[in-house]
Amino acid sequence: MHFTGRRFERAELATLFFLNAAAAGMWLVPFANVLTAHGYGAIVPFAYACGGVAAFISPMIFGALADQHIPPAQLLRWLSLGCAALMTLTFFAIESGWRSLAVLASLQCYTICAAPSFGLATTIIMARLREPGREFGPIRAWATFGWMASGLVVSWVLHADTSTLSGYAAAGTWLLAGLWTFALPPVPPPDFKTKRTWRDVFGLEALELFKHRNHRVVFITGALFNIPMAAFYPYTPMHLRAAGVEHATAAMTLGQITEIIAMIGLGWLLVRVRLKWLFLAGIGFGVLRYVLYALDDTPWLLVGISLHGLAFTLYFVVAQVYLEQRAPIRLRARAQALLAVMTSGFGNLAGYLGSGLWKSANTFGDTTRWPVFWSGLGIATAVVFVGFAATYRSRENVGEFSS
Repeated sequence: MHFTGRRFERAELATLFFLNAAAAGMWLVPFANVLTAHGYGAIVPFAYACGGVAAFISPMIFGALADQHIPPAQLLRWLSLGCAALMTLTFFAIESGWRSLAVLASLQCYTICAAPSFGLATTIIMARLREPGREFGPIRAWATFGWMASGLVVSWVLHADTSTLSGYAAAGTWLLAGLWTFALPPVPPPDFKTKRTWRDVFGLEALELFKHRNHRVVFITGALFNIPMAAFYPYTPMHLRAAGVEHATAAMTLGQITEIIAMIGLGWLLVRVRLKWLFLAGIGFGVLRYVLYALDDTPWLLVGISLHGLAFTLYFVVAQVYLEQRAPIRLRARAQALLAVMTSGFGNLAGYLGSGLWKSANTFGDTTRWPVFWSGLGIATAVVFVGFAATYRSRENVGEFSS
């Protein structure tokens, strides 16, 4: 009975990740095409920037609330329901032809609600796991399944690659995610306070994590690594199309397949390989991916795509487990939120803007110098690799796995 209960609880937690990722993937992947099809093509860059702006605002605030005041599942419930309402409003605005500023304003409100959701889900799940290093990877893989499933539903079931129906489907999935929180076991906030300062409200106590050398290195490296990594999402499909690959979206799932494989094997790796080597392997796969891209040959492009899942998991997912093991209990939700700020905030904003400028510098007419473009990003990633290797300090076994 105990074993069955534990299996059922893990299934509940995996479903939470699945629904959160599916809700995000349903609208985000086809969004540029939806905007363009409805005459909003000019605001595509600003629309995607809304997520980066939100990452600076809400994860820290809601992470602080989850640490100090409101049970994380309850907080996630209200955010999910807010996401459902604001997603509906945003796509209704697009469908009705509202002004661009109104569409962006609605979308910005949505992203403020959505930005902390994955970090809160991670906090809820980590708190329920007895052995996070061993159990988290397979559960986190269900988020990738959710993302993949959302793309299949939008394209093959709803045929909504350019339709606002994709947004309404995302809203419905957010509603399901909010309702699903009622099925989760309660996780009380670990540091309840009846009196909170303004530093508590904005989650600024999490900044004390920067005083610890390795924490600081993990956060800063995550932001820097995410800058060249951000180019993967918008420009790999473009390169594939230029190389004559017709089904570029399908080809991109190679990265998600290897991501799932890496997450399933993560527990085995965490107890056998030092954290520093896992982090370096993740960054190293990021370097190798862009080296293969620079060869400008379709088979090597596909191999490079398959390395994305390894690069992502071995740095960013390992970083989540690292924070759960190493951050003080009273700061764990805020630690996950701070990681989101550094990667989705600093990293994504700088990455999208910087890679866009770099591509413009290497595009002449309708032709892009892809080998030069990817080589530059590969060099930038290699610099991050060297910086991490020089600054992260290993130590003897601590907790469940090694540094």
